[in-house]
Amino acid sequence: MSGKSLEGQVAVVTGAARGVGELLARKLSARGARVALVGLEPGELKRVAGRLHTDCEHWYADVTDHDAMARVAREVEERFGRVDIVVANAGVASGGPFADSDPDAWRRVIEVNLIGGAVTARAFLPALLESRGYFLQIASLAAITPAPLMTAYCASKSGVEAFAHSLRTEIGHKGVKVGVGYLSWTDTDMVRGADQDEVMRELRRRLPWPSNRTYPLGPAVDRIVAGIERRSAHVYAQWWLRGMQSVRGHLPGIIAAVGQREMRRFEPRLAGVRKGLVGAGGAADEQRRQ
Repeated sequence: MSGKSLEGQVAVVTGAARGVGELLARKLSARGARVALVGLEPGELKRVAGRLHTDCEHWYADVTDHDAMARVAREVEERFGRVDIVVANAGVASGGPFADSDPDAWRRVIEVNLIGGAVTARAFLPALLESRGYFLQIASLAAITPAPLMTAYCASKSGVEAFAHSLRTEIGHKGVKVGVGYLSWTDTDMVRGADQDEVMRELRRRLPWPSNRTYPLGPAVDRIVAGIERRSAHVYAQWWLRGMQSVRGHLPGIIAAVGQREMRRFEPRLAGVRKGLVGAGGAADEQRRQ
């Protein structure tokens, strides 16, 4: 399928202060899109905006706040006149055993990743219906492959994948395309934050190839941009993720068998796994709620 030129289109990116969101905004701008940045770190958003090549603006908002996101959607339309692309990228993560997890942090992962994606879609859907635009929900390998010590993250990413598939069916006949973006471990603040925990880092290294690698951010975001240009239903940030779809039905049983062995191995050390949200984005979210 040939790509659609992004020149002059208006793209909204949530979680745009760093990582995937920041680089995605920069690459969309380099292709001629005007960009609305949304996030929780005004200083970082301003820094990102200063590096863009086209007309842009930034908004401070919590993606789980319906009123705030509805306001942002109105203001983005007023500022740019239209909205063609919305990327629900904002996300947080926590790790560790579910039984010992911080209930507030666990719930917050669900709120930001799942509810935040739905709130973003609800806020911008009227504009996307008008422009016959494209909504891309960023999910994860975690939506395809369940993993121990990541219950909240896996649940949230499985949820947003299902949400996006359902939404696509509801609104496709109205001309709006909906996509799901899948990423494996990619070099972002979130992944680096998770790797600061020795147990989580060691467990990840014991995963089978190619899921045990950390992949560079640039090529992953290039693949996401290509998916946006094609208005793809599925966007894979690493080449091998597409192949995971054909075997995903077998993965829970395989991972349960292997994972139980690994949990027995790491059991004496699990109490030391850090609780709470990981990475700089997680810290910004926790600070905002204090």
